Amino acid sequence: MGEMEEGDMDHITADVQQAQKCTLVCESSQGTPNDKDNSPLTGAVFKNPVCKVYKFQTVDCKWMLVREQMEECTLSFSIPRQLLHLYIQEDMRRIQELRDLGELSPHWDNLRKEVIGRYGQVIAAYQETLAELNKITGPSFKPSCSKAQRYLEFIPINLHTQRMRVMCPRQTDAFYDVITVGAPAAHFQGFKGGGLQRLLSRHEAEKKSFSTAYQCIYYSPEHTAKAQEVLHSVGHLQPLISGLADQLLQAAQQHSMAGLREALKTLAGKTEQFVHALKDELVKSALLALHAAQPGYVTKNQNQTLPGHQGHSHQDHPSPSQRGQQGQSPPQNPGHSPGQPSATDSPVVVCNNVDGGSQTAPIREDGQTPLKRQDSIPCHKEYDEEEWDRVWADVAKSLNCVIAMVDKLQEQEPINNNQEQPIPKQVLADVITSHNPEGDWREQLCPLVVRLKECVAEVVVRARRAMTFVLLQEAACSIPQGLFLKQRRDVVFSQALAALACGFVMRLYAGMEDKGFLRQLHLVGLVAQFESLLSTYSEEIGMLEDMEVGISDLHRVAFKITQAKTDDPCDLQPVVIGRRDHYTVEVPLPRLAFQTLPHEIKEGKALQVYPVLFNVGINEQQTIADRFGDISLQERINQRNFEILDSYYKSLSDKVPSECLPCFQTQTDLKDLLGTLGQNVVTKKRKNVEILWLAGTICRRLNGIRFTSCKSAKDRTSMSVTLEQCALLRDEHQLNKDYFTRALDCMRSRLTQGEVVCQWDSDPEAACSVAENKPASRHFYPIALLLVSSHLLVVWLILSLVFLLAKYQ
Repeated sequence: MGEMEEGDMDHITADVQQAQKCTLVCESSQGTPNDKDNSPLTGAVFKNPVCKVYKFQTVDCKWMLVREQMEECTLSFSIPRQLLHLYIQEDMRRIQELRDLGELSPHWDNLRKEVIGRYGQVIAAYQETLAELNKITGPSFKPSCSKAQRYLEFIPINLHTQRMRVMCPRQTDAFYDVITVGAPAAHFQGFKGGGLQRLLSRHEAEKKSFSTAYQCIYYSPEHTAKAQEVLHSVGHLQPLISGLADQLLQAAQQHSMAGLREALKTLAGKTEQFVHALKDELVKSALLALHAAQPGYVTKNQNQTLPGHQGHSHQDHPSPSQRGQQGQSPPQNPGHSPGQPSATDSPVVVCNNVDGGSQTAPIREDGQTPLKRQDSIPCHKEYDEEEWDRVWADVAKSLNCVIAMVDKLQEQEPINNNQEQPIPKQVLADVITSHNPEGDWREQLCPLVVRLKECVAEVVVRARRAMTFVLLQEAACSIPQGLFLKQRRDVVFSQALAALACGFVMRLYAGMEDKGFLRQLHLVGLVAQFESLLSTYSEEIGMLEDMEVGISDLHRVAFKITQAKTDDPCDLQPVVIGRRDHYTVEVPLPRLAFQTLPHEIKEGKALQVYPVLFNVGINEQQTIADRFGDISLQERINQRNFEILDSYYKSLSDKVPSECLPCFQTQTDLKDLLGTLGQNVVTKKRKNVEILWLAGTICRRLNGIRFTSCKSAKDRTSMSVTLEQCALLRDEHQLNKDYFTRALDCMRSRLTQGEVVCQWDSDPEAACSVAENKPASRHFYPIALLLVSSHLLVVWLILSLVFLLAKYQ
């Protein structure tokens, strides 16, 4: 069918009686051999295509061919495998960083041992899961009947791609893509306590009380994220600075002033970035707290304000397993000065909190310094704070010495190039005490460059230990619930990222020849719209809470296009790199395809994706929730994600001309569509599917990626996808109104000419139920009748209760 010319469409022969029942023209499980959709590019990621071709009549009595093609995606398994490998590596690095903290007091050492033990359990579980996933062969998707299997919990449910290609006379072929996937959720772990959104909120509130009771300093999620960011920054920038310093010496050895200046400019930029990353109060405060956690630590106020009282260290604190057996006080704060009064005429200490503020706390008679709430970091004045300032400042001073030496070397050269832009000189009294003007440039620069490297290395060691101590306290305050939640979040994120990567690759392949799309891709990024049909009732509330966090976490993901080594399918598989707070998915393209991309993309620019989630429950459980339950979760999700979508549109309007966006027959302005959507998300209306229609339409107008999901990506998802496809045929391709219902029934049909036809987004057990002539509905009562009137629901509930009471009496 893909090879047919426009003139041949009027001569298609088909059985008349069969066409009256269903306009299915042909069906294939291998796709169309010469179709451009089945190029080697798509064959590397998508496999096992199933194709249907229909013939429908338009309003002008012409005929259109509609081709549906569903495929599995190899990323269903490859992305989770890569993530598991990265999870294991990251946790193993964290264990090593905890061990590198050195000797700690017994209290903190016990905490460290327990945290390391917990990390070890997580690593062992992930390694076992990864080993089992590596054994799996066969289909590239997980059916819904396997959603509760432990070894498959990282795999998305029923991840498939579906493309509808429309071929009309005297019109260019049109493509409409959608990815169907089960809701990203931790099905194996269950939803008795709710989903991630509720569990994380509850856990964050509990951590504050735990930190007070267990002598841990409370760090907010923002501070924890900052600590992880600092760890990543120093780990990333140190080798860059070292490499640039070597390039500087190489240019000096070659007596290349231009090369020297270029290397120095880059080195100065990276060093400045390095210094700026460490210019944070959190680093200094964490160093003070780490100093207090070392064995033999004695506070100054214990020796001065309490004569005769022996300063004690953290020697007898219980391990986390002994928590609750005895109360523990926080670390003493030696910031008290003798004679300094407080509001209660008792000695006080000043504590700097993580935001740079201060507070005071009285010292008890036993020398302890209990804080009313441990959400601040103790400040110990006797600790030499200037030591960190000196180490930190030495990096900038060393760089200035290097700059001054390069300026000195330039002065020795004959002035033969007045076009160079010299770097401003730094006035240093002791920059260069002595050097040989006639000596080699490398010999003169080498000691200064070595000193710069040493200063950077010393700062890295201190900053890494300080930030690791922050993460140790965060983990200690949250054992064991915190690590369980981290595992749950890993599971949900793995499913969500596999779906997003699948959608991005599909959208990229489809837009390789669209210059406007590629311009939008690198200037702004793409919107990824997830349409959810979950109800806000029973366990599906937990699924929706999981999905909300999983989709939100996708904001930490960027994409990068690379050139594949070869055109082999193995070399065209996307690769995931990074860590939990930021991942990059590298999508390799064949050399010829890569060369057609814009310069910015070929240079490796990070491509952003803006995920948004809109949910409207549509099943009978949502009827119960609307009448008797709580739908505030759904309302909050829709309102929050509308703001993200609206912000994306404003950014797109500022940077990309409207000509880059696709054209549609319906000429409704995007701004008007967004305004209508904004009104709908705040309107109190039951089962307001208009939200989904508008969000889907806006996404297609914005060149976005469309996802549709429910619990298992089967019944509700198939109803939504087929209805959307028929609506597109009606609105964009003038489908005859008499054919709308027929087309909808045909796309939803499972049986054709007595044979089993697998539903597009179903799984094997659904097809088996059809083969055994079982009814499609799984409900004992005709639930569909309940949708006619909400009063029938009440009658049905009463009759069911009476029936059950009579049965068991």
